[in-house]
Amino acid sequence: MLESLTGLGLATSAGLNAYIPLLAIGVLARYTDLITLPSNWAWMENGWTLAIVAVLLAIEFVADKVPVVDHVNDVIQTFVRPTAGGLAFGAASSSSTVTVTDPGDFFSSHQWIPIVVGGAISLGVHGMKAVSRPVINATTVGFGAPVASTVEDVASVLLSVIAIVLPVLVLLFLLLLFLGFGWLLRRRKRRKAEKEAAKWAHAQGYRPS
Repeated sequence: MLESLTGLGLATSAGLNAYIPLLAIGVLARYTDLITLPSNWAWMENGWTLAIVAVLLAIEFVADKVPVVDHVNDVIQTFVRPTAGGLAFGAASSSSTVTVTDPGDFFSSHQWIPIVVGGAISLGVHGMKAVSRPVINATTVGFGAPVASTVEDVASVLLSVIAIVLPVLVLLFLLLLFLGFGWLLRRRKRRKAEKEAAKWAHAQGYRPS
């Protein structure tokens, strides 16, 4: 159960930022005892792997905070984030962590299942992020993009650490995430209704007598 929550949290984190959970897994496995990767996932803590992921993270960190560029980045990340989520779920669910000393045989014996599940979870979260960003940009004339991106990055870092150290809190984090997304959707609907009402009022004002 706990390994499932760990994988769920890291896959969700990858939906917000593809590289943060991968870097978190690799760094914590390489330099701490919080997570111990099985031999088939040991490449994630390799120095070259960490360096490449860090460079990619730096690129996305900048690109995701610039209006318009963030939209292009989201299109590209449609393929990257589900892949990262699958890798994160697959690696974490079969690893020993500070809370899981004996991961279940199921995830180790059927490795493709957590990878597929993790990819699907990340794709769903990525879709939520991609839908909400235009709303934020439109309501803030683009000024909200760097703020929203920073909040997402911080959330991704926190969720990655929580998933490994205290996975029981992952469900609470997911609840807050869905509540926030629901609020944005309601705001988008309300803004659309206001625009339609303004157009109707403008048309009424200029209707020929």
